[in-house]
Amino acid sequence: MNPLAKLSDLTAAIDFESEEYCSFFDRDTGQIVTLNRTIYEAVEKCDEEALKKFASSEKEEIDIARVIADDTEGRFIAPPNKFDFDEYKHMERFILSLSDEKAVAQLWNAIKGKRAFHHFKDTLYRLRMENQWFLYRDEAIKEYVHEWVEAHDVPCEDGDRDRKR
Repeated sequence: MNPLAKLSDLTAAIDFESEEYCSFFDRDTGQIVTLNRTIYEAVEKCDEEALKKFASSEKEEIDIARVIADDTEGRFIAPPNKFDFDEYKHMERFILSLSDEKAVAQLWNAIKGKRAFHHFKDTLYRLRMENQWFLYRDEAIKEYVHEWVEAHDVPCEDGDRDRKR
């Protein structure tokens, strides 16, 4: 039986994602493995010259990157990510859930055009609705992660209930 993944680790992977690092879910350990993207890409390309530039202290990370790059059994899979989560869609759903027509109008206006995320959050703070948004977002992320868990047949513990397959 595979170890249980932790809901908190899977949800954290969404917010931790960056251009500098890449993450993988390890089905054998139930853990998220995060690597320096430059190292992982050099391993994938078998670029030994690039890998020589890394300090010996990064040898363990290079070894892990090699194991992941060589995985043909599906041990390592992409964890839930912020791009598939589509936060803009959830901002729209949040706005639709509100009953205060003035707040709704201001938030719709905030998300149209450039810098939508920035304007949305500024408007939330001005309306003192940031806590309401973050609670809504947290629940949406949990549901997204639960859907990911189901779709990838990953045993998961989330504190309140266990999702085992």
